[in-house]
Amino acid sequence: MSQVNSIGITQTEIDERTFISQVYLWMTTALVVTAIVAAWISSNTLLVYQLVGSPLFWILLIGELVMVFGLTLLIRRMSATVATLVFFVYAALNGVTLSLIFLVYTDASITSTFLVTAATFGAMSIYGYFTKRDLTVFRSFLIMGLIGFVIASIINLFLNSTTVYWIITYIGILIFVGLTAYDTQKLKRLASGGFASGEMERKASILGALTLYLDFINLFLLLLRVLGARRR
Repeated sequence: MSQVNSIGITQTEIDERTFISQVYLWMTTALVVTAIVAAWISSNTLLVYQLVGSPLFWILLIGELVMVFGLTLLIRRMSATVATLVFFVYAALNGVTLSLIFLVYTDASITSTFLVTAATFGAMSIYGYFTKRDLTVFRSFLIMGLIGFVIASIINLFLNSTTVYWIITYIGILIFVGLTAYDTQKLKRLASGGFASGEMERKASILGALTLYLDFINLFLLLLRVLGARRR
């Protein structure tokens, strides 16, 4: 049984809060890096148009996918410093590719959608952290939904169906709202089991930050489809 301190908090609860705080610090920092890079790149409209119309754009997208899968699958073999570096390089590259949204949507709608995303993400994270309900019962549904979302999105690149586009958008929003709560609870449970070393805890916090970062970014982009005002 965990020891209870003078204010009634167990050591396990302290460890959970410390770990989650680290995760959110890394995630928030990565979002700031992405936002700064995206805003900086978008300030040069000609550069963005050149980027979108060049093979470099697709190379960057592929590079981002490689980084995500590489960090997820190989993090045990990396040092915590290398894992952190890869995470922030990925966040910066994501800022480059996301800069094109400034050409499509108005600055005001991007800002307002970001705030809506932050509020939604925060609410679901709080729910996932404090709920007593076991959210793992939704794991299969969320994973299958995510796979279906990716496949449908790829297929619709060729179909170019407006109806399918909006169906995918709203289903995707529900999936990433659910994943935010589920992933937060999963990270809390991971922390409650403890870590073999500070190095392992650091790497786990980076991987957790990547997971929540992806939830946030995808939720933001999907909400932007619904709430964003397009430039004329």
